[in-house]
Amino acid sequence: MIKWGKIALAALLTLSIWTGNGAPAKAAAPEIKIVLDNVPLPFATPPLIHNGVTFLPFRTLAQSLGVTVQWDNGTKTVHAQAEVNGTPKQVALTLGQSTARVNSQAVQLLEAPMMKNNQVLIPLNFFSSQFGATVSWTQSTRTVTVVSPQKQMHLRTFYALGSYGQRAHMADMNSVAFGWSRINEQGELVLDGADYFWPLPAGEDTPESIIAGVATEGITPYLMVYSVDGRGELTKMLSDPVLRNKALDGIVELAVEKGFEGVQLDLEGLGLHLDPVAQQRLLNRFVEELHTRLTPLGIGISIAVPPPNGWYKGYDYVKLASLSEDLVLMAYDYRPDPNQTRAPEPNASVDQAIRQLLEMGVPKEKIVLGIHLWNETPATVGDKLGLAKRYGLKGAAFWRLTFQNDAFAEAIGRSVVKSQQW
Repeated sequence: MIKWGKIALAALLTLSIWTGNGAPAKAAAPEIKIVLDNVPLPFATPPLIHNGVTFLPFRTLAQSLGVTVQWDNGTKTVHAQAEVNGTPKQVALTLGQSTARVNSQAVQLLEAPMMKNNQVLIPLNFFSSQFGATVSWTQSTRTVTVVSPQKQMHLRTFYALGSYGQRAHMADMNSVAFGWSRINEQGELVLDGADYFWPLPAGEDTPESIIAGVATEGITPYLMVYSVDGRGELTKMLSDPVLRNKALDGIVELAVEKGFEGVQLDLEGLGLHLDPVAQQRLLNRFVEELHTRLTPLGIGISIAVPPPNGWYKGYDYVKLASLSEDLVLMAYDYRPDPNQTRAPEPNASVDQAIRQLLEMGVPKEKIVLGIHLWNETPATVGDKLGLAKRYGLKGAAFWRLTFQNDAFAEAIGRSVVKSQQW
């Protein structure tokens, strides 16, 4: 009995591999993948090919391109609104109808939209023809490649020591953070540190004239205040009422005296060795006190923060966002290979950092994606900018102007341009 059972099982397995006409059954084709700005885009409902036409789930890709989408269940119509090349566009697509309405004009589709798993799928080429995206199909890998159109967003750069030669690139920015001050090892705000200090004049250009010139061009100048808790100096300042008030007084006086319109806090290293919650409370109190002093003066606050998927846990992202104009998410220095000192940041880690902030409840309009130009190349900077566009973030910040050469400027300009909204 055991022998015959094994023979019967083998026969069944053989029959399951072969079709009725004696030919091997074809393996199911692998799912179609979508890559948006060089980063995979996950879909709850996978794309499909029908009648030779590639269909994509409309809502997921549309929203990733900054398109507003609404569904009318009564008419089985999806309505979409977007601004393409500065022109408002309204689109209506109805299930089963091969004609769409674009700004009230009829547009023929390759195939009618269909519904699958409660998702509306539409022909791939529609995204290119109507929403400005560049799309392509690679049969060998069954991959849809999408390049999002150029988008306006807030752009910031950091003007550190050595940035003078690249100062012309500041015109491409909405704001500039000048890194000339720090909290020293005694917990004091100084302008004569070993690495961050007030620079000497360069000919007729003084630090003050550069700041004033930026403001005259409508670019917001920020006073950057840097510190790292490497030897406990930051914790020392935050914990000591005398040092804390001295630092607060110094920041406010310097911002007013030098004509800064904002303060960019870059206070790093909290929550690595000490209690993260206690560190969060210290930083929250400092920012609350600074906010109270600067707000009546019309001076804003921005806070650079490490990524939530990094090592430093002393940052209450939601609270800090509520006290600031924006958070600069320093989604870099992940160092997947510790022996490699310079390599593009892993897109998956940057993507995860953004999603974690959003899941915490930080508004996307308050997140500025930090991009470390030293680690990136002109070929990879668009990947990170694509993620900023995908999630509708406020903008991007570039560390630092020293590395912002013409090749970088061209690569950035292909993806984003400075916002014209003031």
